[in-house]
Amino acid sequence: MIRIGHGYDVHRLVEGRKLILGGVDIPHDLGLLGHSDADVLLHALCDAMLGAAALGDIGKLFPDTDESFKDADSTVLLRKVNLLLGRHGYRVSNVDATVLAQAPKLSPYISRMRQNIANILGLDVSRVSVKATTEEGLGFTGEKLGIAAHAVCLIESAD
Repeated sequence: MIRIGHGYDVHRLVEGRKLILGGVDIPHDLGLLGHSDADVLLHALCDAMLGAAALGDIGKLFPDTDESFKDADSTVLLRKVNLLLGRHGYRVSNVDATVLAQAPKLSPYISRMRQNIANILGLDVSRVSVKATTEEGLGFTGEKLGIAAHAVCLIESAD
């Protein structure tokens, strides 16, 4: 059996925070505001995985009201979601994600993001796609107020 899931996340850009996307610390004068490290790429991927298995969403699993997730490393959260899928009899087959950011340019970091995700999910990097795009100055991402990400993943029965 195969199932597909979609995830979306967005966080505001602010001063005084690190910019972490796909588990990569990206040099930038602004970072993403959130309860955890606010890695929108990994959060969208977690939601895509959880959605595919009909297991809720990242906010339900790791609520921002729980202080144990304060400043949490989203690579750890993704690992936990992957283990949860395994306990429910699923494994991720492939991932496709898009980050929407006007700045900074993300192309120098994409291969590291892909490799991080592949390592966490136990996939060959050829099964992980990460893309980045601007919105040509339009909307909150285009105005550099925030960064968003969409992710889809295909999961299959592990047996």
